[in-house]
Amino acid sequence: MPVDLENTEPLAWDSPDLDEDTKAMLDNLQPNILQAHVRDHMSILFVRFGDADGGRRFLRSLVPLMKSARTHLEEVRGHRESKAPGTVYVGVGISKDGYRELGFDPKKFDDAQFTGGMKRSRDFLNDPPASEWEEHYQGEIHAVVLIGDATAEPVEATRAKVLELMGSTVRLLGEETGLGMRNPEGKGIEHFGYVDGRSQPLFLADQVAEERSVNWSPFFPLNHVLAADPLAPNPTRHFGSYLVFRKLEQNVRAFRQAEEELADALGLTGADRARAGAMLVGRFRNGTPLRLHGKPSSDDWPTQNDFNYAKDPGNKCPAFAHIRKMSPRQARDTGSEHFQGVMMPRRGQTYGTRTDNPWDDAPPETRPTGGVGLLFMAFNGALGQFLTIQDWANNPDFPQDKTGQDPLIGQGKRTMKVQYPETWDGGKLSPPQQQAPQTVTMKGGEFFFMPSLAYLKSL
Repeated sequence: MPVDLENTEPLAWDSPDLDEDTKAMLDNLQPNILQAHVRDHMSILFVRFGDADGGRRFLRSLVPLMKSARTHLEEVRGHRESKAPGTVYVGVGISKDGYRELGFDPKKFDDAQFTGGMKRSRDFLNDPPASEWEEHYQGEIHAVVLIGDATAEPVEATRAKVLELMGSTVRLLGEETGLGMRNPEGKGIEHFGYVDGRSQPLFLADQVAEERSVNWSPFFPLNHVLAADPLAPNPTRHFGSYLVFRKLEQNVRAFRQAEEELADALGLTGADRARAGAMLVGRFRNGTPLRLHGKPSSDDWPTQNDFNYAKDPGNKCPAFAHIRKMSPRQARDTGSEHFQGVMMPRRGQTYGTRTDNPWDDAPPETRPTGGVGLLFMAFNGALGQFLTIQDWANNPDFPQDKTGQDPLIGQGKRTMKVQYPETWDGGKLSPPQQQAPQTVTMKGGEFFFMPSLAYLKSL
């Protein structure tokens, strides 16, 4: 039976009763989409085709280096059960310009944002002009090759193979190198020092079973991440996903200074000073959400994800906090289904090296002002998901009037003043305060479609 992307039950990918169409989907879907692939070390190659034949030949030659989503899921299970090692991740995305160069009409894709490209969405997204992007993002990018693994050696070896396969007609435009960071507890963090990637949409039955979901469910139907591959041999069996790639540079010094200034403005002292940054992010640095705390410090509180904001209009976690802007989750308190929103599975990686410890309380002047940040990557069933979320971040009146921009990724002038919970119990709000300054700068990016393996094999 055809794959039902709107199925309201998680996909039991390992069920013996799985139908043939769903099996074919998993056998031809790229990995890292439904289930995150380990990628502490990453090489991201942006390429341009010299001609259609060379581009097709190059893409087809990458298939032996790739694995299917099903193989990846089996590797994950094998690692959990016996620590069996997995294999390196190779992913391929093609832009609308790339499809055109290969001889395919990008209008076959029923997605106006994809066929327009990221540069045409600049005004809506409030992005900097393309002339200010890093050079290799300013012109046409035809494809991206993602290579990732837990250690550097397999990535370097696979990268060498990919470069050799380019031949004389495929040109390397630029490259990004991702390098994961972890705090002393081993949790992945971003450059501001906060645990990252904690709240992800889940699509598979075994993923959902591992998550407690009384107050909020992380399950999303497959149509939030998959789209039929219109150029594959059988679009009812062969699927892909729209990839958003954005290089986001972080001014760590300015963000840490904003944390300090906010703590001073609110008169926070001692352990309570950590609440200033938590009100910008929505979580403390260790990942514990503000909403679930019983005290103004994150000490001894575990990272949790089963919560909502039904009883908090902004008196504990401000409505403009980053994680609340990105996922304004609501309760299933009246028997109706919770508000899912448009969450995207995020598969990004940090870039840049540091000599300081991102997780500690060293003075802001010891922090980098640039050269570090996030290689943001997210998969979408339709690119409207990403545009909606970035619009939420930029919109000072979402999720309610006079909310303010997202303190982390919101773009645009921050003229509106906002109020913070002045006391831990939320009984008193502060006088209006200036918003935290914009400390994340978009340096370039593009929209890609991650096609099915069946399409790549058919070239």
